[in-house]
Amino acid sequence: MRSHPLSLALGLALVSLSCSVSAQPLADAATAPDRELDRVVVTATRTERMILDVPSTVDVIDRVRMDELLVRDLKDLFRYEPGITVTSSFGRFGIGDIRVRGLGGNRVRILTDGVPVSDAFSIGSFSNANRNFVDPDTLKRVEVVRGPTSSLYGSDALGGVVAFYTKDPSDYLAPGRDAHFGLRLGAESDWDGFGASATAAFGGERWSGLVNVSHRQGQETENQGEDDSVGAARTRPNPQQLDGRSVLSKLVFAPSADQRFRLTVEGNEDSAETDMLTSRGFQALTRATNTLVLADDHQTRARVSFGHEMDAVGAGFADSLDWQVYRQDSETTQDTLEERVTAAGVPERRERTFNFDQRTYGLQANVFKAFATGGAEHALSWGLDLARTDTRQKRDGQVTNLLTGRVSNMMLPDVFPVRDFPVSRTDTAALYVQDEIVFGGGAFRLVPAVRVDRYELKPEVDGIFAEDNPGLEVSDLTKTQVSPKLGMVWRFQPDWSLFASYAHGFRAPPYNDVNIGFTNAAFGYTAIPNPDLKPETSRGFEAGIRHSGPVVHAALTGYHNRYDDFIESTRFIGFNDEGLMVYQSQNVAEARIYGVELKAGVDLGGLSDAWAGWSLQGAAAWSRGDDRTADVPLDSVDPLTGTLGIAYDAETWGAELVGRFVEGKRRASADDLYLTPGYGVLDLYAHWQFSPNLRVNAGIRNLADRTYWAAGDLPLAVATTSGTLDRYTSPGRNVAVSLAVDF
Repeated sequence: MRSHPLSLALGLALVSLSCSVSAQPLADAATAPDRELDRVVVTATRTERMILDVPSTVDVIDRVRMDELLVRDLKDLFRYEPGITVTSSFGRFGIGDIRVRGLGGNRVRILTDGVPVSDAFSIGSFSNANRNFVDPDTLKRVEVVRGPTSSLYGSDALGGVVAFYTKDPSDYLAPGRDAHFGLRLGAESDWDGFGASATAAFGGERWSGLVNVSHRQGQETENQGEDDSVGAARTRPNPQQLDGRSVLSKLVFAPSADQRFRLTVEGNEDSAETDMLTSRGFQALTRATNTLVLADDHQTRARVSFGHEMDAVGAGFADSLDWQVYRQDSETTQDTLEERVTAAGVPERRERTFNFDQRTYGLQANVFKAFATGGAEHALSWGLDLARTDTRQKRDGQVTNLLTGRVSNMMLPDVFPVRDFPVSRTDTAALYVQDEIVFGGGAFRLVPAVRVDRYELKPEVDGIFAEDNPGLEVSDLTKTQVSPKLGMVWRFQPDWSLFASYAHGFRAPPYNDVNIGFTNAAFGYTAIPNPDLKPETSRGFEAGIRHSGPVVHAALTGYHNRYDDFIESTRFIGFNDEGLMVYQSQNVAEARIYGVELKAGVDLGGLSDAWAGWSLQGAAAWSRGDDRTADVPLDSVDPLTGTLGIAYDAETWGAELVGRFVEGKRRASADDLYLTPGYGVLDLYAHWQFSPNLRVNAGIRNLADRTYWAAGDLPLAVATTSGTLDRYTSPGRNVAVSLAVDF
């Protein structure tokens, strides 16, 4: 399929925009708070502002929309957001990370109630710690700020910020209602999954609380592969048992109407047991034959935070403020069991364990002050962000000779246990200042901001790292980074605005690149630290126009981002005095990503009473990315992508037909890489409100049972000649349903 379905989506959206001028007179945006661009967001400026008034591109997904789309995981959450991609892997590790405008991994800042989600780390085929630590059942809203955002959020915000906001007691309670209980049951056919969650909330004049618990279980996610054999040629998913649970609890004390203390305890846990049928059989690299490969993966995250909000400080330095202290622990443990026959005919059992553990303590504070100077009004925001993170990683294992019973910790090229970087402590201290200056009778808004980050890395060489890297000297690292931003918004009509911004982003040199260390004399190589690594940086410009009318909303944005000093891990730099090949992480890469994004919608009932209840929504993203150092395209940048949906909403029921359209990929970093073909997929959703306390949501995805490769599912380097491309296809036609009961 070529781009003609997407061209139709773009055309309809632009027609909707043009219709807005004649359909209804201009209206004050504040009179219709339920309209798309009148939504209030916080992440873009750390202050509550309508999207029309922020100098950034912001996406918002609320709880109602999550329920309508039967969101189970991050892939469901961003399914209809062109320009945002959730990666996943075939085999055992599942969902990986979130890519924003072609940039992902630890270059996107992910926050839960302001607390950063732990890092991703991967080394080899047996070790992959991802960032999939959020249960959508606990969320009330998601905000995504696209583009560099380090002026407010510091390191890792090169590509943007994804901010998750969890549920509060006030989301369920209202005047005259001091208790709530809700139960939700759901099932999905694509992974034979079942989930259940329960929410209880209570409240009084001063105290309120909430507890949300959920559980989910299922099997491997299906694809369109047909080869059900055992071995490397298999394209069907490996058999898998999945299990997960989460809990969110909050206790809120409001000593007065304008202040609140909030204690939050949150935790989630996921496990996966996988029979790695694709890893059985003859292995060309080791000349061994695997007879059994089993994987047991487990990850947990726990957070405790205590915060305070004051809406009316009444002091000269602040009108309002908030602060919170937190501790967060996250851990990934992955066990792999192999039974095999070596090239010499010896049966043996190999057991590997990978562990990645992060613990973070932090303090955040934000202060807000409004004042006037001359003909301008100011909304001054400033704050600080302090954090200490301890990171540990270890690989361990043993080999058992099944004939003699001899056990050894030598599994070439490793002699276990090993650490691929030393135990590392990182301390960050940051101060930001932002001023929203409004003048011209409220028509103009100028938003300068700057943040100063101090980053300190302190490694600790323990016995494990020292034994594996004798004589290797590790290095401390201290860096200071200044990240400015300047934004502008012009409300040239009550429901039209132009915006533009220029922003810097950065990512501090990671602990694993600064002090990477391993030596394998038998294979002739060594990796050494690099204390001279510079932060990765970005400079981004974007501009756009927005309209939010009573009938039509639309936003068109163009952007250009340049990235410098990207770190290439373990780059070959020559030979040492012992004749070993030397590898070191270095700043070598420069990249450029630019593109155009469009979102639009029309309330068809506003054009004619005969179409009452009908609405149309569309979105599209086109981008282009290049590695300017190697002079090749960036494989992580998606082709032209769009969505188009038509919905009908009545008083007690509604339905929506949504199309996802993707142009075939035309550019890759190498001629022999597979270019995914274009596709169009239709999904159908419906909901019924049988009573005020009973709601049913249902959906059928991939109505036509198409075979396609979704962005983020295919590894970035798969050859055209690969015989296992079908491994990475998306599920065929599948059904999801949920039942929600509230009391």
